[in-house]
Amino acid sequence: MKINPEVDKYLEKKNHPMTAEIQKVREIILATDERVEEVIKWSSPTFMYKGNIASFFMNAKKFVSLMFHKGALIQDKNGLLEGDGKEARVARFESMEDIEQKQQALQAVIKEWINMQDNS
Repeated sequence: MKINPEVDKYLEKKNHPMTAEIQKVREIILATDERVEEVIKWSSPTFMYKGNIASFFMNAKKFVSLMFHKGALIQDKNGLLEGDGKEARVARFESMEDIEQKQQALQAVIKEWINMQDNS
């Protein structure tokens, strides 16, 4: 798992009310595939693999919001991704329990993105 110290510093400085939940989502994504990297982009922690996968929407305070930049292209068999925009989709996590319940769906979406990128 590639933890980026810049993301650690960003989250510490941001002092978000759901930092623990953000950290849990972050760990799940990074543990899904060792090739996934994280950076600070658009003033937000962003996950990358052959392009932008998803960024945290840090303005949400009562839940963790993760925007998948090209989420409309991802086959989401578990229904994790919400929205009907042209490209973006959002995954929302309300609590640690919610994150745990959605962990496999989140990992499936990340794996699907990697598969798409590797086969395009």
